[in-house]
Amino acid sequence: MSLDLSQQSNNDTVISLEQVWKTYRMGDQDVHALAGVDLEIKRGSFWAISGSSGSGKSTMLNLLGCLDRPTSGVYRLEGQDIAKTSDDELSDLRLSYLGFIFQNFNLIQQLTVQENIELPLFYQGVDASEAAKKSKALAERVGLADRMGHRPTELSGGQQQRVAIARALMNDPSVLLADEPTGNLDTATGDSIMEILTELHDQGKTIIMVTHEPEIAAHAQHELVMRDGKIASITQNTPVIGATS
Repeated sequence: MSLDLSQQSNNDTVISLEQVWKTYRMGDQDVHALAGVDLEIKRGSFWAISGSSGSGKSTMLNLLGCLDRPTSGVYRLEGQDIAKTSDDELSDLRLSYLGFIFQNFNLIQQLTVQENIELPLFYQGVDASEAAKKSKALAERVGLADRMGHRPTELSGGQQQRVAIARALMNDPSVLLADEPTGNLDTATGDSIMEILTELHDQGKTIIMVTHEPEIAAHAQHELVMRDGKIASITQNTPVIGATS
């Protein structure tokens, strides 16, 4: 049976985790990367996940991004229990509901800015003219309307990350997942990227961001700190740049 992607949660919860464990076998020992995590993320909220190396934050992001499955417990994305989906259905969930922004940008060097932005719709078989219209609108939205024919090697790091943000928005995802989005950028450029993310949040987008930088985490509404595979704390922030409550 194919996945019904029209089915969504009937309230404002976009993500829920219930006693989620992720266990890896290392030699003769079990390592609990996630250990009984409970979490509810409301639509339109902005979360920062932080913690020391080995705390579980990367495992959490991989799981939220449907790149991995929990060993036990329940993860629901837009009401869909990912444990009950096939690999193909999980791929559909990622393509339909999630947008990804990476520290290293993950752009295809041989493609132009426009072609990189259009990639998600290419995989869905969307008409080329429709894809071009949307990619141009998104490029303008992130300040790259005059760079559509350039390739990544002709762009600064900040410009490459703007391309990655535009690409992540092509499918109008329910959730944007950002993995250290400012990690390879200088402070001023990183701040400009956070201004874009905060603006997207102000416009109603749900954002979940992993960062090790406290000043970057301070842009989010909620800062979740991981420790030993568990949620150590959740802090309500007053975002530093005009985010909504």
